[in-house]
Amino acid sequence: MLDAISQGLSAASNFLWGYILLFCLLGTHLYLTFILKFPQRHFFTALRYYFARGKGQDGHISHFSSLMISLAANVGTGNIIGVAVAVTTGGPGAVFWCMLTGLLGMSTRYAESLLAIRYRVQDEKGHIVGGPMYAIERGLKCRWLAVTFAVLTSIAAFGIGNITQSNAVARVLHESALGIPSWVTGLGLAVLVALVVLGGLKGIARVCSACVPTMALVYMAGCLVLLVANYEFIWPAVEMICSRAFTGEAAGGGFIGSTLMLAMQTGCKRGLFSNEAGMGSSPIISAPVRTPNPVQQALVASTGPFWDTVVICTLTGLTLTVAVMAHPEVDSAQGEVLTYHAFRSVGFIGSTLLTISLATFVISTLLGWSYFGERSLQYLGGTRLITPYRVLWVVAVYVGCVTPKSAIVWDFADVANGLMALPNLFCLVALSGTLVLYTRYYLWEKRLDEADPAPVPQASEPDVEKLKKNPQKS
Repeated sequence: MLDAISQGLSAASNFLWGYILLFCLLGTHLYLTFILKFPQRHFFTALRYYFARGKGQDGHISHFSSLMISLAANVGTGNIIGVAVAVTTGGPGAVFWCMLTGLLGMSTRYAESLLAIRYRVQDEKGHIVGGPMYAIERGLKCRWLAVTFAVLTSIAAFGIGNITQSNAVARVLHESALGIPSWVTGLGLAVLVALVVLGGLKGIARVCSACVPTMALVYMAGCLVLLVANYEFIWPAVEMICSRAFTGEAAGGGFIGSTLMLAMQTGCKRGLFSNEAGMGSSPIISAPVRTPNPVQQALVASTGPFWDTVVICTLTGLTLTVAVMAHPEVDSAQGEVLTYHAFRSVGFIGSTLLTISLATFVISTLLGWSYFGERSLQYLGGTRLITPYRVLWVVAVYVGCVTPKSAIVWDFADVANGLMALPNLFCLVALSGTLVLYTRYYLWEKRLDEADPAPVPQASEPDVEKLKKNPQKS
């Protein structure tokens, strides 16, 4: 039975992540980068607003808290296990395409977050909520597509944000010198997640704001330890990653074109899995931010894919490539445990830093994605569904740890990711006129500190007003 499920999910994943999503994802990234005049170039401007106190618009959390929750959800097993799977499946060249997806994805994250602020609403309890489902309903006037996205996001949350995360950390802890049984890991994770998730958004924001910078630095320190120990292989590894990105890696005498496509497919797939730009999940946490206008928060949010993919994923890919070149005995056949074997090659300190990093990455991702799924479910059925959802979320953490076949977990996550990305990408392209209008007014005409006086409407209030020449009147 498990084999049949695994084969079905694998076939669906291969179909979705063939030319369809590769074209849609990279095409949208390129299109938005072009029409928004490379918002990546405003990276340092965005850094200035990390700790700014928003004025003029209602909200519950700061720019920094929103970014930390977004990174908490994004920086997880995709950066460690996912990159390892990409390297073993698509070759070292997949690292290049993963990095490129992150760079271009900054434009898409900018666009997603702008729309999340523009079309956010206030629910019956006074909470500010938003995301692609609200942008689709209120911007495109397409309720059925908004419901489709919310349903897919609610389901996908249990794949990318829950089961894959807990499954990966359970496997690594079991493989480590600690030899912790999966059920023990499951119980521990479930308790920790329950303690934070039951506290709602403010509790999640406090934990993520404190943990995310620390956990990222600890992991990067582990990567640097391995790179310094094998410094003579760093440049050859860089050359291999760049060359294999365009020539492919001959696998068993396979056709070069197919291996090039495999490197692109795998790298882009893992890039999306890691930074989630274009998937529509991260802008959900942009909605409750205190910000004077949509563009200011959009700039801050756009830096997420840079830290997540361009920095952390690229560092992981380089570290793994160096480790395999320097230590041929490292088992590179199983992507799920390649990272652990690579870090173990530099001794106890390497394996210890990886174990700590992976555990903290997983916990933070579980917390961030619990909010994404919660808000999607609230859109579908109201606030009464929140408490049952949180209980189910904690149960799924344990289930993910004790699930024996990780291939099923990863294929399920890939299918769910792909399906939820499609309506979001359509929304971004369809509302590109709104994106350009707001970007021109606040960014290109240098009004980033100007407040948008338009009030946040109630959830039941229809948005029938069209955008005028001055977006402040909309």
